[in-house]
Amino acid sequence: MARLADYFVLVGYDPGKRGSGDGQGQILQRFPEKDWEDNPFPQGIELFCQPSGWQLFTERNPPSFFVAVLTDINSERHYCACFTFWEAVESTQPQSHPRNGEGEEEEEEPSSPVQPAQLFAPKSLVLVSRLDHAEVFRNSLGLIYTIYVDGLSVSLENVIGNLLTCTIPITGGAQRTISLGAGDRQVIQTPINDSLPVSSCSVALLFRQLGITNVLYLFCAALTEHKILFLSSSYQRLTDACRALLALMFPLKYSFTYVPILPAQLLEVLSTPTPFIIGVHSIFQSETQELLDVVIADLDGGTVNVPECVHISLLPEPLLQQTREALSMVLDPELEVADLAFPPSTISAASLKMQDKEIRAVFLRLFAQLLQGYRWCLHIIRIHPEPVIRFHKAAFLGQRGLTEDDFLTKVLEGMAFAGFVTERGAPYRSIDLFDELVAYEVKRMRAEEGNKQKILRHIKELAEKLYKNENPYPAVTMHKVQKPTEGCHLRLHQKPFPRLDEGTVQWIIDQATAKLQTAPPAVKAEKKCMVPSGPPIAAIMERNGNALANSARRLEVVRNCISYVFENKMLEAKKLFPAVLRAMKGRAARHCLTQELNLHVQQNRAVLDHQQFDFIIRMMNCCLQDCTAMDEHGIAAALLPLVTAFCRKLSPGITQFAYSCVQEHVVWTNIQFWEAMFYCDVQNHIRALYLDNNEENHTDEENTEGPQEAKSALEIASEQLRLWPTMSREKQQELIQKEESTVFSQAIHYANRMSYLLLPLDTSKNRLLRSSGLGDVESVSNSFVTNSIAGSVAESYDTESGFEDAESSDVANYVVRFINRFVDKVCTESGVTNEHLKGLHVMIPDIVQMHIETLDAVHRESKRLPPIQKPKLLRPNLLVGEECVMEGLRVYLMPDGREEAAGGNIGGPPLLPAEGAIFLTTYRIIFKGTPTDPLVGEQVVIRSFPIASLTKEKKINIQAQVDQFIQEGLQLRSCTFQLLKIAFDEEVASDSAEVFRKHLHKLRYPQHVRGTFAFTVGQSPKQAMQPKAKEKNPSLRTLSKNLVKNAKKTIGRQYVTRKKYTPPTWEQRSSQHFPEDNEDEISVSEEMDRSTLTPTTTIKPSDKMTINHLVERACCRDYQRMGLGTLSSSLTRSKNEPFRISTVNRMYAICRSYPGLLIVPQSIQDNTIQRISRCYRQNRFPVVCWRNSRTKAVLLRSGGLHGKGVVGLFKSQNAPTAGPSQTDSTSLEQEKYLQAVINSMPHYADASGRNTLSGFTSAHMSSSGKWGSIRASGRMSSYALNMEIGSRLAGKDLLGAQHNGTPSEASFLRQHRASLYIIGDKSQLKGVKPDPLQHWEVVPIEVFDVRQVKASFKKLMKACVPGCPSNDPSVAYLRSLEESEWLSQIHKILQISVLVVELLDTGSSVLVSLEDGWDITTQVVSLVQLLSDPYYRTLEGFRLLVEKEWLSFGHRFSHRGAQTLAGQSSGFAPIFLQFLDCVHQIHLQFPMEFEFSQYYLKFLSYHYISNRFRTFLLDSDYERIELGLLYEEKGERKSQQVYKSIWDYIDRLNKKAPIFFNYMYAPEDGEVLRPYSNISNLKVWDYYTEETLSEGPSYDWELTQGQPEHVEEADRQDTSAPQTKRKIIWPCYDNRSRVEPDAISKLLEELHNLEMELGQVPERWKDTWDKVKASQRTEARQEGSRTPSSLLMSSSLSHHRRSLGVYLQESGVGSTLNLSLDSDTSSTSTPSSGKQGGRKSTSTLYSQFQMSESENRSYEGSLYKKGAFMKPWKPRWFVLDKTKHQLRYYDSRMDTECKGVIDLAEVESITPGTPTMGAPKTVDEKAFFDLKTTKRVYNFCAQDVQLAQQWIDRIQSCLSDA
Repeated sequence: MARLADYFVLVGYDPGKRGSGDGQGQILQRFPEKDWEDNPFPQGIELFCQPSGWQLFTERNPPSFFVAVLTDINSERHYCACFTFWEAVESTQPQSHPRNGEGEEEEEEPSSPVQPAQLFAPKSLVLVSRLDHAEVFRNSLGLIYTIYVDGLSVSLENVIGNLLTCTIPITGGAQRTISLGAGDRQVIQTPINDSLPVSSCSVALLFRQLGITNVLYLFCAALTEHKILFLSSSYQRLTDACRALLALMFPLKYSFTYVPILPAQLLEVLSTPTPFIIGVHSIFQSETQELLDVVIADLDGGTVNVPECVHISLLPEPLLQQTREALSMVLDPELEVADLAFPPSTISAASLKMQDKEIRAVFLRLFAQLLQGYRWCLHIIRIHPEPVIRFHKAAFLGQRGLTEDDFLTKVLEGMAFAGFVTERGAPYRSIDLFDELVAYEVKRMRAEEGNKQKILRHIKELAEKLYKNENPYPAVTMHKVQKPTEGCHLRLHQKPFPRLDEGTVQWIIDQATAKLQTAPPAVKAEKKCMVPSGPPIAAIMERNGNALANSARRLEVVRNCISYVFENKMLEAKKLFPAVLRAMKGRAARHCLTQELNLHVQQNRAVLDHQQFDFIIRMMNCCLQDCTAMDEHGIAAALLPLVTAFCRKLSPGITQFAYSCVQEHVVWTNIQFWEAMFYCDVQNHIRALYLDNNEENHTDEENTEGPQEAKSALEIASEQLRLWPTMSREKQQELIQKEESTVFSQAIHYANRMSYLLLPLDTSKNRLLRSSGLGDVESVSNSFVTNSIAGSVAESYDTESGFEDAESSDVANYVVRFINRFVDKVCTESGVTNEHLKGLHVMIPDIVQMHIETLDAVHRESKRLPPIQKPKLLRPNLLVGEECVMEGLRVYLMPDGREEAAGGNIGGPPLLPAEGAIFLTTYRIIFKGTPTDPLVGEQVVIRSFPIASLTKEKKINIQAQVDQFIQEGLQLRSCTFQLLKIAFDEEVASDSAEVFRKHLHKLRYPQHVRGTFAFTVGQSPKQAMQPKAKEKNPSLRTLSKNLVKNAKKTIGRQYVTRKKYTPPTWEQRSSQHFPEDNEDEISVSEEMDRSTLTPTTTIKPSDKMTINHLVERACCRDYQRMGLGTLSSSLTRSKNEPFRISTVNRMYAICRSYPGLLIVPQSIQDNTIQRISRCYRQNRFPVVCWRNSRTKAVLLRSGGLHGKGVVGLFKSQNAPTAGPSQTDSTSLEQEKYLQAVINSMPHYADASGRNTLSGFTSAHMSSSGKWGSIRASGRMSSYALNMEIGSRLAGKDLLGAQHNGTPSEASFLRQHRASLYIIGDKSQLKGVKPDPLQHWEVVPIEVFDVRQVKASFKKLMKACVPGCPSNDPSVAYLRSLEESEWLSQIHKILQISVLVVELLDTGSSVLVSLEDGWDITTQVVSLVQLLSDPYYRTLEGFRLLVEKEWLSFGHRFSHRGAQTLAGQSSGFAPIFLQFLDCVHQIHLQFPMEFEFSQYYLKFLSYHYISNRFRTFLLDSDYERIELGLLYEEKGERKSQQVYKSIWDYIDRLNKKAPIFFNYMYAPEDGEVLRPYSNISNLKVWDYYTEETLSEGPSYDWELTQGQPEHVEEADRQDTSAPQTKRKIIWPCYDNRSRVEPDAISKLLEELHNLEMELGQVPERWKDTWDKVKASQRTEARQEGSRTPSSLLMSSSLSHHRRSLGVYLQESGVGSTLNLSLDSDTSSTSTPSSGKQGGRKSTSTLYSQFQMSESENRSYEGSLYKKGAFMKPWKPRWFVLDKTKHQLRYYDSRMDTECKGVIDLAEVESITPGTPTMGAPKTVDEKAFFDLKTTKRVYNFCAQDVQLAQQWIDRIQSCLSDA
């Protein structure tokens, strides 16, 4: 029972304090005057009676009533019902008589005269109660007012006394009728269950005022502890709104500031930092404007205003949506049927009271769904004397899958929820509607989801219950309470409220209390019971079946892997391991892991061997890596017992446990995790404690009952709590004791456990300090932990001394502090006695210290263990002379955007990522390792590229393995189309990675070209690092020094100061002409000694040597081949030759970048040349580089023109007469020069008239309709080589059937053409006027510049070797390929080249004069020669072409390849690569026309940037001479293996194996190739896209040979696996041409093997090939037809060119150089070396290529030779070389390395000899002969006499020749 009202108070206006503006109230009377013991009188009531301030009014207001709520210091709520009415203020004259005389004064007052302008003061009757019965209070106070106003004959004292003594039951649904003794009657109903709030209609009203969304915002704001302020002009509504919000929050209770009506004087409360729910009258709205963090709800306006800085977390979906829908069904039932054609007539919302309960039912359901299964996350730590309960928040969120959800996380961390746990956690108590709902109805709610009818039915059921709770008795007898008469408050002469007699009231109260004391106490029968737990969360949250099936497979993998580990089947385990690590991303797999590992622990211990231990650790780490610090899925919790169980023996007596290897995880530093774990364990032990007790007592009963379900801890606790009152005092004490010691022992256990996981293995370094965990521990509630840890971190970390020299004490202190904090918290919460707690604090430092000591031993031993999991680093094979600069750094090679290696588009296990090491040598960057995927773990992965080809290096961060942390890495991109994306292993310190980068940079950009690998090869790398190596290097020949000296002398003084010619920068060159001085510097000074320039004078002897060398250069050989002039006749030459070889540039004086010998027209003097050269950029004047042997048209090349050159000559407006207008002599000379070229052409004379390209509009052209654009306006418009034309420029009929234009078709060009076409850059030739008298014509075209090539190449590299995978690779590749525009550049070059070929073929000469004459010009000129002349399509010819056009004519290889530091900024421009790509395109279209294979082109592409050979270094012949490179090839080599020239290397390789040879080679005689250049005909070169991971790039032939054998051996070791002969070829892994060679290579290889077996001297492959071809030809002849034989496939190869098959025929000339398979002897195929013609094609066909020493073999054969003193006779292969004048001998015919040389100059005599000891027995004596030299006598023996005689004759003739 409880008092209905505690105090009755009369509050009035205090006139004394009026001066300050606002008045104040004062308590006039209060009853009872003494405070109740159980309930003191609340302070500050006078403020709440007039919340907006005490003021006087000029008129009487009607009485008002509202209920304010006060909260006292014990957070008890007091309800103050205020009834206010107005009284006239007494007259304003000062009061003389004392205050206690008020009674008499009141009686006198009516007689005084009425003052009409009276003021009225408020007066309030207040009831203070702890019960919230607002209606009863309203009625009771109304009754008192009525008695007073209407003057009823009832004593007010009596009524008030009765009111204060009235007692009613608090709860239980009783009904009580009360009367206050004034003939009134009221019925009070108490709610059935007082835990459910009473709301009458307030909730429904709140929704009416604010609407669904706004209320939901407020609801979420209140739950997540935001500040909420209600505004309204009605006090009663403020109270109602606040009450409604609290009712919605049930079952959570609001525990912050709650003031439904806040008085004006207390407004500053609004700026409090804590959350609140407050109501304020809306007249104070302006004062609430500056509140920044308060959510303001305006009840009158229906708005909710959320400030910007406040973020309200809303309910998680789908709950939010479901709640909204349910609310709208309740509040707006018409909405459902609003669209129906025939809406039901009866739908209407329920009554307000019912609607109120329905809304509350919706929220009750919401909470049941939010908190379902919460009881399964309660930990009961103590049962006696008081239950202590904790909630495992992380587990709850984890099981619900809502860890990321803001709302629920905040709610669980909030105060309201803490109260909820304390209040509702208890296992044994009375239960209410919510408990039942959450325990029994959750399943039903799940099932009904989405079914609106059922949901509505459920809501109505719940609403019924709520309504019943508030109104248990439906038939309420009517209240009978007197009401005042209408308008009584307006009565003029209303007496003031009488003063009451305290005594009377007090007496009534005393009477009642005495009676109560005598009455027996009413015992409230509490129905306590065990609280039902409901289904566990897991049962509720069912998942979709598909995922389950999928995860079941994964779990199977995890289980298998673990069982393999424990059965010691390591290989099997290794194969499954990556899959297991991937599976660990899923929660189920992690749980499965912990369960499986549990099975393998016996008696808390599982000893493993090192490998097993390692596997288990990696799994654990991977498992923990994805756990957050909260450990919401309990993974860390489940692993905690395991990490102290698994161990390995390091040495006798020293065991390492798993915990020392899994400390790197943030979860271990989270105090909340440890608390949850601790509580969980304590609960289990306490449960066990009581279970044991029960079992002792009831063993017999239990057996009879049968199997009992295991009781949960809560069930046991509730049972114990029920029994507690019945136990004896001793028994109770004993239980308390037992529980306390259980908790205590657990605390010790946890102190140990924490020290295990917090103390790092190496205590000198604190691992925790590095871990990121401390900074961002999630929750706010343990912020004190983070601060203090951070503090301690700072203290110990900032001291620079580091931990190495410091003692390990700071780590220990840190850990001790951490554990102490933990122990304090949990022990105080779980009621451990103080003595025990002190004991713990003493123990903890000892525990930590002890543990540190054991760890030191473990650390020491574990360091001795060989780390097993990492494979040993494989050493790469190095070239001869290549040395390691840096030892291997352990790295992971990560997959990039190419899919093949990662097992992408071709399937198969991924080869990458691979783990291995990266090596830096003087030549290459090499990665060598093995794939991490165990299915291919036996394979070796190699990726490498030459350092010189590195184009970009950037740092990246990557996660190398699933179970590892992010590492730093590098991405290295190379222009050999390779990309190394590496992640450094954690064992690699970041500074060694830095050192790696520095070395790399140093090697990539050496100071000088001498620093490149081609020069430093064979030296020690350290020397290579020093720039001084230049002077030390002895390889500068004296010759080259002289040459340079001479050049300097010749050039005159200007050059003496300049050490080295540096080409002008791009900016200068791109401008139209040079500044004067610069030009002068580069051209030759005028006043130079004439004699050095004119060839008529005799050449000085000092220059003779130079000239000899120049003659040997490639260009000169080629000039002679084409018959463009010879040097021998240069002094007495026949005038009929149109061209001559000029030596004007032999000192490189005129043009540094040209070769020393040049072809110029016969009629032009050398001094003229010097002047002409100035008109051209870089002095590169036009020179002849090729002549068509049939039409005698010539191809010329030059640099672009300066402004005043030919262009000036073309631009002159007036007719070019020889008059004074042509003052510029150079123009005239230039004109003469061009004319001389034209005159050289034989049919120039019979060219009738002067026709230009305008004749192209012939029938041929118009048929294709493509040529219109070529001559647009009249005769001389731009010769637009538009890419869109795409037509075969030289007159191909696109529609015709003949694809490749035959000469007949092109002949139409003959009648109309200029004699010389100058192909120039459009931008330079602007405004050129046509000139009818000239015989040349300018063709301006647009070309791309080097910048565009660079940009295009970059994009091409990114397209072919993307850095990271794209989402749609097929599309992305093609798109990026197109964007690179590489193919369109190739199209452009081919198009121009084909045009030039056509012009030359029709007899016009062409001068290509583009840019500086060394990039695109070179590409075009070389391609033109390749297309026009079959000789250049042989191996030898192609070499010659490259040497002549690219090397001699000064393509700037070093500059374009950015080979030195100077070129670093300009970057890599692949001009030569582009040329090779064009050749590749032509090769694809004409596969039978080339003697060399595609591999040859790739080989050149790779090595021209690899810097392995010196061939492609430096920018011109001049620079090569200056460095002494050009002629040293002639000298002897230092070491036999190091090849300085790529050509030597290719020759040598070609002798060994036919890798560069194209078996389809069967050229047609004199064929001019005209490839298609449309982009659709071009293919992306596979050089850009293919790679071989098994051996790295296959272009360093020595490295790729002989590796398969190793691999096979490795395979054989593993004998357990059955051996099979199957070989799987894997496109990106194997080198296909080696693993599966083509048929011919295969046959040659088999032949070679047979020869070896039979012991014959193996023949060279070329000989075999030639023999086969010869026999082939004879067979073909016998058949009488030229049908193709079975050896070579013939087909209608490209362009349907061949009707005949490939037929083979011995070359007519037995040339060793020219092997055009079926050419007749033609002018082009005369061999350059004049040797005897018809030789036998057997043994004498010794080698068709020059040897590596470019040797000549005049005679050769096998002879026996007597060794030196005491050595036996041996057969040797002898070669007589007339040219070099020496006799060389080799071990065998096949041997390429010369074993000795006899110089014929030293031979004195040759005589017949006699056999000596050990000579071959079978040989005739006459077959012996001796050779006497100045040094010694050689004894020889031939097979027979004839041979001996032949040898003697040959050697004699050689001697006589000399």
